[in-house]
Amino acid sequence: AEGRTCPTPTAGVTIEGCIMEKIRIQKIMSDSGVCSRRKAEEYISEGRVKVNGRPCKLGDKALAGKDIITLDGEKIYVAKKRQLYYIMLHKPRGYVTTMSDELDRKCVTELLTKVPERVYPIGRLDKNSEGLLLFTNDGNFANDIMHPSRHISKTYRVTVRPDINDEQLIKLASGVEIDGKMTQECSVVVLDKQPGRVVLQMTIHEGRNRQIRKMCEAVKLQIVRLKRNAVGNIKLGMLKPGEWADLTAEELKGLKALVSSDKSTKRTGKK
Repeated sequence: AEGRTCPTPTAGVTIEGCIMEKIRIQKIMSDSGVCSRRKAEEYISEGRVKVNGRPCKLGDKALAGKDIITLDGEKIYVAKKRQLYYIMLHKPRGYVTTMSDELDRKCVTELLTKVPERVYPIGRLDKNSEGLLLFTNDGNFANDIMHPSRHISKTYRVTVRPDINDEQLIKLASGVEIDGKMTQECSVVVLDKQPGRVVLQMTIHEGRNRQIRKMCEAVKLQIVRLKRNAVGNIKLGMLKPGEWADLTAEELKGLKALVSSDKSTKRTGKK
């Protein structure tokens, strides 16, 4: 428009008087709602992403909306303006946390058919676990929540058998070795204790693969049921299995504040 000027970047292409800057391909994929930025980096490393018919590598850039980017041969469409969605789902047992499954198992995305944009899960819950699972099409937000350095808390209700003693409780809380690395300190509270069955509430600040299950296995406890009730300030509440809801403005603000607070702590070194 008349009276407006476009900044001059170091590299780009002129279109209708403005200069478009090239953007890292994983960011374009994330912003387009295809997957998270971290997942896009995996796809690029695996050679599944091409730009204008040629395989790309990590660090490569492209012009969003001009260069043709494909994933497994399927073109990625870049929306100029896209509504961002932040969703909570009560994942039932029996569903896998993937966009699709080659074994034809039930996928969590089947429960989100009425969402107008393609969204993807933030983190995972294994097939036999249930509870709170977050989804979004905001790649930067997803990356912030999943990044190991963020230490966003996750609270689980864990039913184990046959019984639990003080030594096992102390080990779980102080840290056990799984996959060759000690877990961080966590909160473990006994909610209910009956013959042959104990219900625990465990709150961790890591996101390691099947962490709760592996921690319990390390102290010789068998998990009967595993349910995630909260991620950060987001609580499952009364949401029924298979149901989903948009995060409220207050919930989203609180979750973003947790990420921002953690980033600030990293910069200042203060807690």
